[in-house]
Amino acid sequence: MRTTFSTSKSAPSKAEAVIIPVASSGPVGAGVGLNRDQLSALGFEGRTAQTVTLPGDKGKVRVLVGVGDVRDLDANTMRTIAAAAARASSRYASVATTLASVGRGATKANAQAVVEGMALALHRWADLKNDKGSLPKLTSVTLVSSTETTAVTAGMNAGIATAGAVCNARDFANTPPSHLTARAFAERAVAIAAESNLVSTVYDKDQLAAMGCGGLVGVNAGSVEPPRMVKLEYKPANAKSHVVLVGKGVMYDSGGISLKPSDPSHASMKMDMSGAAAVLATMSALSALKVKTRVTAFLMCTDNMPSGSALKLGDVLTMRNGKTVEIHNTDAEGRLILADGLSLGAELKPDAMLDIATLTGACMGALGKHMAGVLGNNDAVLAQIKQSSSRTDELVWELPLHRPYRALLDSNAADMRNIGGPLAGATTAALFLSEFVGSTPWVHIDMAGPMDSDGDNGWLNRGATAYGTRLMIDFCANFTKPGRKNK
Repeated sequence: MRTTFSTSKSAPSKAEAVIIPVASSGPVGAGVGLNRDQLSALGFEGRTAQTVTLPGDKGKVRVLVGVGDVRDLDANTMRTIAAAAARASSRYASVATTLASVGRGATKANAQAVVEGMALALHRWADLKNDKGSLPKLTSVTLVSSTETTAVTAGMNAGIATAGAVCNARDFANTPPSHLTARAFAERAVAIAAESNLVSTVYDKDQLAAMGCGGLVGVNAGSVEPPRMVKLEYKPANAKSHVVLVGKGVMYDSGGISLKPSDPSHASMKMDMSGAAAVLATMSALSALKVKTRVTAFLMCTDNMPSGSALKLGDVLTMRNGKTVEIHNTDAEGRLILADGLSLGAELKPDAMLDIATLTGACMGALGKHMAGVLGNNDAVLAQIKQSSSRTDELVWELPLHRPYRALLDSNAADMRNIGGPLAGATTAALFLSEFVGSTPWVHIDMAGPMDSDGDNGWLNRGATAYGTRLMIDFCANFTKPGRKNK
C-alpha cells in the first residue's frame, strides 16, 4: 500500500489539496468559497460521490466531494465517497480532509471506511510495468478532526491494517503464474506470518501424500511445479472461540485434461488462487486488529495442468477423510483440493469453518460479478456472514444447499463423483464440499463472480478485487459461537 495516513487537528500547510465534503442540502460549509447557486452553475449538487475541483488560496486546491443526504451517511457510503475523493485528488501528492468526521454513526467506523475507500481506490499493481507514470501521485493523506481525535486515530489504524491486507491479496491475484508458483506463494506466506504474529507450517508433496491429501496431490499430478499446503495459526490469549478458514489456491487453472477454451476467461485463471490470497490477507490483519478469536487457516496451493501424468477422467482419488471420488471433469479441481483442507479443518473441531473459492461458473451465471454465493449447514454462521457482508459492502446471496441434489453426485466406482451434471452447479459443488466438514458448522463462499473487476468503480480497480478479505476479517473479529445444530 503506497498511501500513508496520519491525523491532525488542522490541515497541514504542506497539503497540496484539501478535500471538502459538501452535503446535497443545507449550508455548504466553511472553506468552499461558493454558494449553492454558484456550485449549481458548475454542475455540482453535492450528490453522493460527485466531485469538482476548484482553485484555492495560496495554490492549495479545493476538491469538493458530495456526501448526499447526511442522514444516509453510513460507513459503506463513506467508503464509496472517500474512493471518489481519492480518484479526484490522485494528481496531488498530499491532501487533507475532514471526511472522517461527517458521517453518522461511530466515528471510528467512519474513519476506517474513509481510509479503506481512499487506499483501495488508489491501489495499483504495476510491478512488471517499466512506465510507472500511470500510478497516482497521491501518497499522503491527513485526516483532520478537531474533536474526536482518539476515535479517528483508532479507525485510521484499523483501516490501514484492513486496506493493506486487501492490497496484498490483490497483488497476489494479479501476479502472473510464471511469477507466483505454489512454492513462491508459500514462501511469501511464511514471511507474512513472521510479520503478523502467526505460526506457519508448510507441507510439501511427499508430506501431503503421506497425510492422505489425495485431492491436492491428484490435481497437481500434471504439473512440473510441486504443490504446497500452508497452515497458519493465530492464537490470541484467552480466545473463547475457534474458526478455521480454507482457501482455494490454484495458481493457474488450465482445466487439466478437460482443457478450458482459449478465451479471456482462461487468461484470468491466474486469479484462481484468489481464495487463498484472501485467506492469507485476512490472517495477516488479525493481530494488528487485536481480534480475540483463534483462527487457523489452510492454503491449498497447486496449479492444474494437462500433461502425460495429469489426472484423467475416470480416475478415483482417496481424500484426507477417506472418502473416494471419481473424476468426471478435471476442471472441477477446486473442490478436490478444498476437500482435503476442510477434512483437516474438521479434525480440529472448530466452532465454525469457512471456505472461499473461485469455484463455479454456475454461481457467476446466477449472481453476476457483484456478489458471491454462500451456502452452508448452519443458519447462525450464515447469519453472521450476512452481517459481515452488510458492514463491509462485500455482497453475498444465500443459495440453497438442497440435499436431494446429492444424488447427482452418485458414482458407480466411488463414494461420489466430482461433478453433478449441467444443472444447479453451485449447489452440487457445495454439496460435494459438505461431505468433508463432518458436524462442523460451515459456510462455503463461491466468489467466482466478484473475483475481478472489469474497470475502476468506487473502491474497486480493474483486475483482482481481493473479494472476501474484508468480509472474513470482519467475520473473525465479530464471531460468536453458534449452536452445533446443523441443517
